[in-house]
Amino acid sequence: MIVYGRNPVREALRGPREVARVWATDRALGSEDWLRDAGATVADIGEIEELSETRDHQGVCADVAPYRYADAALLLDADDALVVCLDEVQDPHNLGAVCRVAESAGASGVVIPERRSAEITPAACKTSAGAVEHLAVARVPNLANWLAEAKEREAWVYGAAAQDGAVPYEQPDYRGKVVLVLGSEGRGLRPRVAAGCDQLVALPQRGSVSSLNVSTAAAALLYGILHFRGKKP
Repeated sequence: MIVYGRNPVREALRGPREVARVWATDRALGSEDWLRDAGATVADIGEIEELSETRDHQGVCADVAPYRYADAALLLDADDALVVCLDEVQDPHNLGAVCRVAESAGASGVVIPERRSAEITPAACKTSAGAVEHLAVARVPNLANWLAEAKEREAWVYGAAAQDGAVPYEQPDYRGKVVLVLGSEGRGLRPRVAAGCDQLVALPQRGSVSSLNVSTAAAALLYGILHFRGKKP
């Protein structure tokens, strides 16, 4: 996998994945000491664009090992586990943005379905600013089934939804194991996934726009949960 961008490449070097080679322009090498420490090969802009297949590379890219997904069962080991689930979020940029928020908030990990879902791609790595290198991301065959397993392990499952039947997000008690489920772009939570939640929660909507981007909703809810648990964000 060719990872591109200064933060994603730097975090890949700091993370568990093997980095086979790093390329950087003269300009990038001149401003980033860590690139020289990594033994980056000098390349021109055209070479970097050809390797990364994008112009959004910031003069840096690296050849890294494939992303290794986590075991979803392990994410619930802690008594105060906080897990984010994404129900068929298909845009890798949205996945990356949610991963960045989840890692920053100290979440135990992110769970995504194996089908009809974005994966950890170079674009997701870039949008996450390298957070995916330090965050456990797991893939499961069936998200609704995994939510049922999470409840068997004494986790409370909350689905983010702007619909009838949802309670204000500040109402639940978020102590203990918590799973937060966010829906896909446009459609939201699928019926079976919504039915698998213990409770649906909604953020206040006081403007003219009817919904938030999934990563924005994730940020508000995750930091709200930290606040309600008595932890300073």
